[in-house]
This record gives sequence, C-alpha cells and structure tokens, in this order.
Amino acid sequence: MTVSLEQLRRCHVAVDLGAARTRVYIKGPGLVVDEPSVAAMNTRTGSLIAVGTLAEQMTGRTPDYIRVVRPVTGGTVVDIEMAQRMLRQLLGEKLRRQLRRKPRLRAAACTPHDSDPLAQRATVETLVGLGARRVELVDTLIAAAVGCGLPVEQPTASMIMVCGAATTQIAVLSLGSIVTAVRIPIGGDAIDHAVIQHLRHHHELILPSQSVRPLQLALSGSGPAAHVPITTEIHGRDVATGLARSVHVDTDAVRQAIHAPLTAVFDGLGKILRDCPPDLVADIADCGIVMVGGSALLPGLDQMLRNATGVPVHIAERPDVCSVLGLGAMLDGEIQPMVLTPLAC
Repeated sequence: MTVSLEQLRRCHVAVDLGAARTRVYIKGPGLVVDEPSVAAMNTRTGSLIAVGTLAEQMTGRTPDYIRVVRPVTGGTVVDIEMAQRMLRQLLGEKLRRQLRRKPRLRAAACTPHDSDPLAQRATVETLVGLGARRVELVDTLIAAAVGCGLPVEQPTASMIMVCGAATTQIAVLSLGSIVTAVRIPIGGDAIDHAVIQHLRHHHELILPSQSVRPLQLALSGSGPAAHVPITTEIHGRDVATGLARSVHVDTDAVRQAIHAPLTAVFDGLGKILRDCPPDLVADIADCGIVMVGGSALLPGLDQMLRNATGVPVHIAERPDVCSVLGLGAMLDGEIQPMVLTPLAC
C-alpha cells in the first residue's frame, strides 16, 4: 500500500478517476458521485455545457462548435484543468460548501498499478486545485480488493482482476501487499473496438459507439453450447451508401472476434500464475480469481477466463464501484491490518 491506514483515516474524501466513470466517496454521506468521465465544451466561448451522463449522450451527436472530451484516460488525468472543471460540476455547490468547511481537507485517490510519477502528479494536482491540502495515493488493486471483501491482510493469496475501460490490472495480494502484478493496455474499449471492426469488415456496417453494449448482451454465455440466439439483428449505417441498414449477425462469429484482444489478458494471467510462489498458487486454485471493474460484467468473460486458466472465477457483488468503496472503507477505519510484533531474541 502506498500510504498507511492511519494516514487514510485522516482523509475526508476519496476519488476514483476512471477512464469510463468518476466516483467520489465522502466520509459520512458515502458514495455521492458516480458519473461518466465526460465533459462537453463550447469551443467558441470555452464554457462547459454538460458533464457526466448528459455529456456522454452527446457523443457523436453535437454540432461543430461543441466538443465532447474525456479528461481521464486509463485512470490517468491527461487534462488537469478540464478534470478539475468536470469534478466541480459533478460535486455540485452543496457538496463543495460541505468540503470547504474542512479546516485542512485531505483526499485519497486511486492510481493504476505501476503508474509513472508524472501520472501520479497529475492526479495530485487535480485534487489540490479543488482545495485538498494533502492527497494520498492508493494502488487501485489494493482498493478494489478491499472493496470486494477479499482478506488482503491475511497470509493467504487473494487474486484480483480489475477490468477497466482502458486497462486490465491483475495481481496476487498477501499480507496487505502486492506479491506480483501486471497491467495490460486492453480493456472494455478494446473489446468494443473489436466488435465494431468485425461488423465493418464482415458486414460492411458502421455501428454507432453507443450501440455496442446492447450487442454484447446477446453474447451471454460462452462456447457452442451457449443458450443464445444464433443470430442477432443489428442496425447501423452502410459503409458504401451511408444509408441505414439492418443485418443479422452470427453471435458465435462476434464472440470469436472478441477473443483476439483478450489474448493479451490470458497471457497476463498466465504470467502472474507462473511468477507466484507455489503455496500462493495453491490458495488461488481453492479461492479462485475475483473480477471487478465495469468490464467485468461483459457477458461470458468470466467463463472465457475459467476455460483459459482452469481456476474458479467469481464476479464481485458490485464490481463497478469496488475501488471507491474500498477507499471509503479505509477512510472509515473498517480495515484493521494484521499486526506482526517482532519476536524477542
């Protein structure tokens, strides 16, 4: 863990700046913000038009003078000023007044595993610009493991897989620390892109970006024996004519297209298991892998991982908010570390 639990208990607010969604947890009220990390800006005046859900609905539907931006990519802030403006609007005036009453506001934030110092500094500067006097950084893997209830403080192996929009992070934890971990630049966005490219190349159909998720619902289950429709009707735009067109898509073919970007994830899982001590691998074989993150809800993904590794795979109860809830549990003092007292010689 980057900081001690004692330092985290002094924090007042926890922030999870994700590539897809931004979540804010305040000590006391709990989870107060859970909105898409999207902002719409008027390029003529420089003013914000919308943030969160409304801005996401504007994607691909705006005139030339309105630009929809994502100030956070892969858990890293790429536009500090826009991220600050987005957070101010998401918090609202009432919550901002509540936070200003804190004499020395402390904040905690999730950072991707093995993030570089420049990315960490961008996160700190974003929260400092909102009034935080001190910012504590916590590894996303540890926060997510705490949020889904894994016994990370015990001397047993806990394997977690954080499936984000831009990256996938996999780690084995024991005694409150990361034993081995890997971050793979493949996430839900890459899977969406694979589906879009498959439809473009094989059906000459351009699929709207916000129509990918409904298509993925038809892929629930995995393998040839899955109880899903053989074909699914998809509406989009014809590549050649530009007119609206509907096609019947073979769900098995789309499922095979999804396998291509997931190959790197399967390789990362194999690397983690090879690097682990044998005793921890035995624990993982018993307890399995816990999946968290918004992309963990992709239908059939857990079964694909089960087939690739032969290890039980479980999806957390609330996989999309595990990271911020884990940070909140640390802020509220619900986590007690295992105390190792030095033995007298």
